[in-house]
Amino acid sequence: MKQFIPILLLLIFAPKLIAAPNVQQMFNDIEPQVIKWRHHLHQNPELSNREFETAKYVTKHLKSLGLEVQTGVAITGVVAILDSGKPGPVVALRADMDGLPVLEKNNLLWKSTKRGELEGNDVPVMHACGHDTHVAMLMGTAEILVNMKSQLRGKVKFIFQPAEEGAPRGEKGGAELMVKEGVLDNPSVDVIFGLHISSATDVGKIRYKEGGIMAAVDPFKIVIKGKQAHGAYPWLSVDPITTAAQIIMSLQTIVSREIKLIDEAAVVTIGSIHGGNRSNIIPNQVELVGTIRTLNKAAREHMYEAIPRKVKGIADSMRAEVEVTLPLDYNYPITYNDPELTEKMVPTLIRSVGRENVIYSKPVTGAEDFSFFQEKIPGLYMWIGGKPLDVHVDQAPAHHTSEFYVDDSGMKTGVKLLTDLTLDYMHLH
Repeated sequence: MKQFIPILLLLIFAPKLIAAPNVQQMFNDIEPQVIKWRHHLHQNPELSNREFETAKYVTKHLKSLGLEVQTGVAITGVVAILDSGKPGPVVALRADMDGLPVLEKNNLLWKSTKRGELEGNDVPVMHACGHDTHVAMLMGTAEILVNMKSQLRGKVKFIFQPAEEGAPRGEKGGAELMVKEGVLDNPSVDVIFGLHISSATDVGKIRYKEGGIMAAVDPFKIVIKGKQAHGAYPWLSVDPITTAAQIIMSLQTIVSREIKLIDEAAVVTIGSIHGGNRSNIIPNQVELVGTIRTLNKAAREHMYEAIPRKVKGIADSMRAEVEVTLPLDYNYPITYNDPELTEKMVPTLIRSVGRENVIYSKPVTGAEDFSFFQEKIPGLYMWIGGKPLDVHVDQAPAHHTSEFYVDDSGMKTGVKLLTDLTLDYMHLH
């Protein structure tokens, strides 16, 4: 397995800042409360930009700790500051708060039965991606760091973010809006840490990678305009359906023949195609909607050039007109772990969970709006395990599904990791 830097040197120079027995007892003591918070949040999920009760729940806890709290950031976001009173860096820790329009099928005492409104429709709501655990872990981390204030240098900014899953149509939200509203300012943040629980990773383990760890996402739309005709007389048409078929197949050659895949993966997916309404009518127009996923800047820039080129060339050859909208309505940058920061913090990962539980990971083509923070300041984003050890990875329920499940015992690792990263970074600067 590839190691990012020599582990022996990391261990020799790794900071040893915490009196382990006392701090370990703090983690043990707070775990039941973190679980209680998680169960409440899981039973009461809210959709993106509608996390009003979640925000109140978080705010009440942060104020009980004596923290300076700001609410209503990017609609429902909550931000708190812990000031050590000593000079030092500003470390930000982030948790996302929103649920998904998914009907939970788990048989849990604390399962969700909540409903919400999405684009005028009544929908079920579930924490089907683990954001309930993220919030509970950061609430626990805030309490521990307040109790360890004498060991801090500088400030900690706790960011509880709405709408990571995407704002409702016609609205802004998430990390992008938080950044625009100045969440990384006053005080200016030096570094940010975030984590995501994983239903396919064993409890107690951490996965990390420097550089691109999650893909940029760039939705696009292609509108093909032809000439309508009777299906029995296709020579009288300019057929947008045949043109669409050729475009769909040709887009895959950008990945297979133009992207240097030995560096990083790339994906082009058409997820929606609409055109026509009868078997014997060739329509005037076909609409394609798709997504691009890339893991490095060069591949992303190439996609932006290649898709319009391919589409226009095929449309011209078929005598059709074409319009390409790229990006369509939103886009996320690459979730990019700053290499220098990653190298510096690997010893902390090892110290937190043991070398055997730190896994150098491959990137994934899913996306995360944590990337908007990383565009502005160095950031490190990691996965922590939520899969029970007695469940085989092939049987682990996937994220964004009705059966999604992560075990409560995985959260203790997250609380410890966020605490250790904060303390170690502060004492390295």
